[in-house]
Amino acid sequence: MSPYLVLFIIFIALPVVVAIYLSFTYFNAIERPKWIGIQNYITLLTRDTLFMQKVLPNTIKYALIVGVGGYVLSFVLAWLVAQLTRVPRTIFALIIYSPSLTAGVTMSVIWRVLFNGDQQGYLNALLLKLGIIDKPVQWLQSPQHLMDIMILVSLWSSMGVGFLAMLAGILNVDEQLYEAAYIDGIKNRLQEIIYVTIPAMKPQMLFGAVMSIVNTFTSAGIGVALSGSNPTPQYAGQLIVNHIEDYGFLRYEMGYAAALSVVLLLIIWFFSRIAWRLFGERY
Repeated sequence: MSPYLVLFIIFIALPVVVAIYLSFTYFNAIERPKWIGIQNYITLLTRDTLFMQKVLPNTIKYALIVGVGGYVLSFVLAWLVAQLTRVPRTIFALIIYSPSLTAGVTMSVIWRVLFNGDQQGYLNALLLKLGIIDKPVQWLQSPQHLMDIMILVSLWSSMGVGFLAMLAGILNVDEQLYEAAYIDGIKNRLQEIIYVTIPAMKPQMLFGAVMSIVNTFTSAGIGVALSGSNPTPQYAGQLIVNHIEDYGFLRYEMGYAAALSVVLLLIIWFFSRIAWRLFGERY
């Protein structure tokens, strides 16, 4: 285990410890860090109105819809694909999984063209032709629409390794469990899923939940890529990681950015514990 432990300590444990230390300092990336105690956390909770009024609500909304919605959608699609025979199952699994691999390319080739703010944008052109709108809508620059578009694009590309893990878990459930369950009184497919499938694939459900939590809370590029700016227009699509990048790499307030990172780490840990309580093994 030595190679793994060395890499874990260097690239995960040590950066976390350094981030926690820096969160108690004022550090501008030029001068030596200056110890200021919990001042960064006081500022975060009492003075950073942007974080409390925009960033945190945006992140929670995004994580609940994309994280929970994408997780449920991954399981439903995995279960539906598992009902197919081998060849069509492989084809559909590849089709569903591929957006998670090509999200960066499709961002500029499909989504920004679809939601382009002039009359040449596909959505604007369609709505103008149908007479629903009388002038082009700036979809990607509009605070009213940006978050909804971010959620739509994220759900479309959320069928990643969590989806594949769930598909593998469903396919590896022992068929004898289903036979025994029907003998014991199960009457339909919904009961089969609740009482047999999900309990039999808890490791895959836990893995999918943790991946979904981490991916949604650490998302940052989606709003910036769509709108073309950081901060996003009127902070409508600003998430915690965008806020960290804003303070860390634009304002060079590394100590405060580290405090934000620690808060994000605690949020991810909290929701991961909930996932563990739901799907983890109990001895």
